[in-house]
Amino acid sequence: MEYVLTEHARDALAKRRIQTAWLERTLSTPEVTEADQVDRDLEHRLARIPEFGNRVLRVIVNGKQTPPVIVTAFFDRRRTIP
Repeated sequence: MEYVLTEHARDALAKRRIQTAWLERTLSTPEVTEADQVDRDLEHRLARIPEFGNRVLRVIVNGKQTPPVIVTAFFDRRRTIP
């Protein structure tokens, strides 16, 4: 899968120990997709990560750009997916 990481996203992945495979899985097959409340160009893609205790990974991406630009990614403690 082709995408671009912002510098912030690269730092966030390293700091938060988010594996590239988890990021790519969430990008390609999100369980939930939400529009950003502030920026219409951004989309939030969410997926549970079984290898990380089923925590929900939230990836914020500008999907209107080609290739998509990953703004940030984090485990969302407040979000659950039934």
